[in-house]
Amino acid sequence: MPPQLFVFSAKSDSDTNFMNNSRRLLAGWLGIVCVTIFTMIVVGGITRLTESGLSMVDWRPVMGIIPPTSEAEWEATFEAYKQFPEYQKKNLHFTLDEFKSIFYWEYGHRVLGRLIGLMYFLPLVFFWLRGHVEPAYRLRLIIGLLLGGMQGLMGWYMVKSGLIDMPRVSHYRLAAHLSLALIILAYLFWLMLDLLQVKPVAAVQSGLRKLILLFAGLLSLQIVYGAFVAGSRAGWGYNTWPDMNGEFLPDAVLYMQPFWHNLLENTAGMQFIHRWLGAGVALLAVSLAVLLFRTGDTRLKNAGLMLVTVTFLQFILGVLTLIYVVPISLGALHQAVACLLLVTTVWLVFITRPYPNAQGDRARV
Repeated sequence: MPPQLFVFSAKSDSDTNFMNNSRRLLAGWLGIVCVTIFTMIVVGGITRLTESGLSMVDWRPVMGIIPPTSEAEWEATFEAYKQFPEYQKKNLHFTLDEFKSIFYWEYGHRVLGRLIGLMYFLPLVFFWLRGHVEPAYRLRLIIGLLLGGMQGLMGWYMVKSGLIDMPRVSHYRLAAHLSLALIILAYLFWLMLDLLQVKPVAAVQSGLRKLILLFAGLLSLQIVYGAFVAGSRAGWGYNTWPDMNGEFLPDAVLYMQPFWHNLLENTAGMQFIHRWLGAGVALLAVSLAVLLFRTGDTRLKNAGLMLVTVTFLQFILGVLTLIYVVPISLGALHQAVACLLLVTTVWLVFITRPYPNAQGDRARV
């Protein structure tokens, strides 16, 4: 082999190894971020369930990381809280110690959000400057950063809705806040799988792929309705299953006019939809699992088993959360497993996506 060709080949192998190592490094970093986002979502659920979300009545993205450190600062923070509806209409009996017990949940939630921002931004800059970020991934990683910034703004926009008249945030804004958090989790998890070069299963039938996408869409709608139920406290009524206090369809489900208000404003209507969407998701998961097992592909069989297991765990947790009138432990676990179900679904969509061409143009995958 001519010397110049040998040098070129060695340089190419070195570049390939560096690129593969860089991808694994970025994937590991995104995996850590995803786990932290998962933790953030669970803490957010506990913050909601403990009714702590309105304890911090201002938004200071930089200085807000320092909590009150003296008795005078605590008194001032408590006095600020007293100026808003949650204290005036609901918590007039609160002592300073009781206020501290809800303050720390919201404070922890906000600090964790800032931590995620730093965990994403600082390593991104480092990896970029060190040449670990390929051009094909640069825009996608910047989009992740922008989504995180939007989530911080959405969180404050949600909190503001509970500082006006009623001591409760808008269930629309809560749904938007939770949905955006899950979108970020799904987006970064997808990007991590891409960096790890997880190959799709060859020759997945288009009908099966469409059914998987239908499941993903139905699950997304179910998650939104779960946020509606949580934000409107609809889970605190009709705490029997499968009936609703002895009826399949109580009059209260359809009493609002015009009709569409029952879908978006009526607590009984939203709970009814969330119940039976959950049943639909569970039945579709069983159908998908059967079809995935019939393919004979090991990865698809494992995916089907995981999908149906996590779906039914989530369904059972939903029923128990309802029957026991939304205890904090079950409510938080229900939200945590929803995240796991979403990640499982993203993985299934990823491995059943259209197979890339033989040239392996990964920039278009």
